[in-house]
Amino acid sequence: MKGSYHMRSALLTLLLAAAAPAAAQAQKAPMTETAKTLKPPVAEKRPHSYTRHGYTIQDPYFWMKDQGYPKMDDADVLAYLKAENAYFEQEMKPHAALVETLFQEMKGRIQEDESSVPQKDGDYLYWWAFKPGAQYRTWYRKPAKGGADQVIFDESAEAAGKDYFRLGSMQVSPDGRLAATLVDDDGSERFKLKIRDLASGKDIGTVTKVGIGSPIWTSDSKGVVFTEVNDNWRSYRARLHRLGQKPASAVTLYEEKQDKGFSVGVSKSQDQSLIFISTGDNATSEVRFVPASNPRAPLTLISKRKKDRQYSPDAAHGKLWIVANDDHVNFRLAQADVKTPGVWKTVLPGSDRVYIRGVTSFRDHLAITERVEGLDQIRLRSYDGKEERVGFPEASYTASLGNNPEFAPAAYRLSYSSMVTPATVYDYHPADKGLQTLKVQQVPSGYDPAQYTTERLTLPTRDGKKVPVSVVYKKGFEKNGQGKLFLYAYGAYGYAVPPSFATSRLSLLDRGYAYAIAHIRGGDDLGYGWFLDGKLTKRTNTFNDFVDAAKGMIAEGFTKPGNIAIQGGSAGGELMGVVANTNPELWGAVVADVPFVDVLNTMQDESLPLTPGEWPEWGNPIKDKAAFEYIRSYSPYENVKTQAYPPMLITGGLNDPRVTYWEPAKWAAMLRATKTDTNPLLLKINMGAGHGGKSGRWERLRETAEAYAFVLTHNGTK
Repeated sequence: MKGSYHMRSALLTLLLAAAAPAAAQAQKAPMTETAKTLKPPVAEKRPHSYTRHGYTIQDPYFWMKDQGYPKMDDADVLAYLKAENAYFEQEMKPHAALVETLFQEMKGRIQEDESSVPQKDGDYLYWWAFKPGAQYRTWYRKPAKGGADQVIFDESAEAAGKDYFRLGSMQVSPDGRLAATLVDDDGSERFKLKIRDLASGKDIGTVTKVGIGSPIWTSDSKGVVFTEVNDNWRSYRARLHRLGQKPASAVTLYEEKQDKGFSVGVSKSQDQSLIFISTGDNATSEVRFVPASNPRAPLTLISKRKKDRQYSPDAAHGKLWIVANDDHVNFRLAQADVKTPGVWKTVLPGSDRVYIRGVTSFRDHLAITERVEGLDQIRLRSYDGKEERVGFPEASYTASLGNNPEFAPAAYRLSYSSMVTPATVYDYHPADKGLQTLKVQQVPSGYDPAQYTTERLTLPTRDGKKVPVSVVYKKGFEKNGQGKLFLYAYGAYGYAVPPSFATSRLSLLDRGYAYAIAHIRGGDDLGYGWFLDGKLTKRTNTFNDFVDAAKGMIAEGFTKPGNIAIQGGSAGGELMGVVANTNPELWGAVVADVPFVDVLNTMQDESLPLTPGEWPEWGNPIKDKAAFEYIRSYSPYENVKTQAYPPMLITGGLNDPRVTYWEPAKWAAMLRATKTDTNPLLLKINMGAGHGGKSGRWERLRETAEAYAFVLTHNGTK
């Protein structure tokens, strides 16, 4: 969700040189000024319209979508994007000192040689560590019985010379000899799957260049099951590659042909006995399995897909343990025999109060992750029915199962933090019900949690619901109605933004800000029903909740209209676009990262990744007139108004397959042509990355520093 801000200033001259000749074609006014006097790029309007359901829709910036996509070489489009980037660099240059100050503050709070807690997996202990100054991790292992450390993957070495690098997954074979790695080196999320010999450190073969997800080893360490994306970036099939054979001879185990909106994924049961092959969209799922020891055996279907039913299995002791929402909106836990997988018997019924989110079947316990009244819980249930919940020390926090690769661990690895408590790694020992602290995130420049206060508010909405808001501020913050507030939210796909710790946030808190997370509908913070109440025909609840949360914070004395900086990315960027249109007077600054703002057009373009599989989330405006009208009523691009807007920073990624670059570009162009104010509007398109922005940890941090500098400079100045 995180957007893209940073472009190295060394590129500015090159961008200006490349943009100037063609920019006149992409702008009303030729860009003849020097780098110090560039005017805001004004995109040319080119007539384009279409008619559907009796409505004629004008789309004057349709030309910004390169018609050769995913190849992008349209000279006019590239010239316009480069002109925007040049203008961004110019407008941010006066704030370079603030950006650098923020960056150094944030960097000073990060342990440069940070490392993970070693975790046992078979005969080895595995961990990662950053070398001082490094942008990327180095991965290590050593024999559990003692021995020398071994580097198994050096991300910095692999990333050398690349503008972008991301290790998507690394899975070591059961015999410990090989690793299957997935690497994306351009931000397109089309990963190269390679097999590495860990003894020599050399790759011995490339299996596919369009992989995604996480590869799964067969029990004999001689085969890898993996998923691939097609030209439209849909994960559509699962394949088996046998070592020593040509990649082209890989066998397709399953290909989704029934529903083009479904995506295929693979996983392995905790007891390592089964390989699961799942298919589904945001509302419906269907799962098959095959023995990990015999992946060419016929696939066994657990239960045929049913519209709006989701289920996910694990396996242990000859049973399948299944979390499903067939009987209750908050899911139940059921069991089934592996031989009769479609016959489910309830173990834990669904509950209005307890939202069951997942299950991991270890040898001694079922570890059930759940949420009770919005608060994370971990329940351990033995196979004879005895239960216990892990107790945590604070009233508001986020907690989850950590890395637990083994079936029968000596303790359960957990992750924990809160708005004031740094990330903490625990081992939980069921025998004594004790939490053993293994690591607490270090803040080298210093951090005293006693200097900060966190609250969890419950604020009213216009339809009578109560929205939770997690807020943190430095002691001494006065609730006198004059304060500065930074408000963040997402609100889609059932994702709950956790009230966790972030060192970068301290730069705002120490400058007098309160920082809040609005747990609005569309996320599953208060249960799966909370998610359902923010999708499809109830989508506007999400936007209203956010606005009402902001008004609630004003009523509580935290701030006033015009003193609220807001941020959201992807679907959260859509939220930013909507509320900027509906309530611009509330916001002092808006940061919209890779924003999904061209909703109506994208949901009618079946060639794009964010279309068939997204219809269960947003509706299908192609076939459904009501869905067309509803999306049209809120889609940010279509609803830009002739009015004053707050200062806005918009980001995108040229290679982003999730929210394509033209969405933020078209929206920014429409805003520039329509708004009546003189407030800054900056668009930054990262030309060498995708949905997640820059890949190195310092580059990502500098992007955050740029966003915060924009906020600190402009919020509350009108």
